[in-house]
Amino acid sequence: MAKQERAIRTRRAIVEAAGAVFDEHGYTSTTIAMVLERAQVTKGALYFHFASKEALAQAVLNEQVPFGAVPPQPCKLQEIVDMTFVVARRLLDNALLRGSVRLAVDQETPSGVDHGEPFRQWAQALTELLELAGERGELLPTVKPAETVDLLVGTFTGVQLMSRALTDRADLGDRLSVMWAHILPSIAVPGLLPGLDARADRGTRVLASLEQRVAS
Repeated sequence: MAKQERAIRTRRAIVEAAGAVFDEHGYTSTTIAMVLERAQVTKGALYFHFASKEALAQAVLNEQVPFGAVPPQPCKLQEIVDMTFVVARRLLDNALLRGSVRLAVDQETPSGVDHGEPFRQWAQALTELLELAGERGELLPTVKPAETVDLLVGTFTGVQLMSRALTDRADLGDRLSVMWAHILPSIAVPGLLPGLDARADRGTRVLASLEQRVAS
């Protein structure tokens, strides 16, 4: 059991180190040697878990969606809003998530790495929530969940890339608040709008509530 736990910790250390290096240097410029130095593990330990740089990049990409986990909400639209703000907040200081996001949009990521997988995972998770929102009467009758989710995922991706380029994501919460101010009136029933919270600090507050749950 101790050996298995040690292996799990080692794998996690490698993935987190790889996320940081991929974020800083991109796929092409990242080397296994850089990851080894950052993770402080041997080459044998790394290759025990990952056969190649491509496999390591795929592991980093596969970590992205869990970072959007939030507490369930009675209003499913609020839950979707919360997911975007939590990801935005975590992008400020989580190197693994940042590396996953960079790989997903890095045009130099080779074809052997499926950098479209996070987009598909996000689309599936958000579509399920949006369909549930529709069943609960939260959506306008004209809303088509799959189409709305495609727009939402694409818009979020563009907003965070622009924020990264201009302010290293320091204004991402503000930009998301503006994004939702335009999207929500086009999908939510009017009576729901006053109760939806899409203020710029929403991610900070949701994460604080998550930490309190873990501590209690």
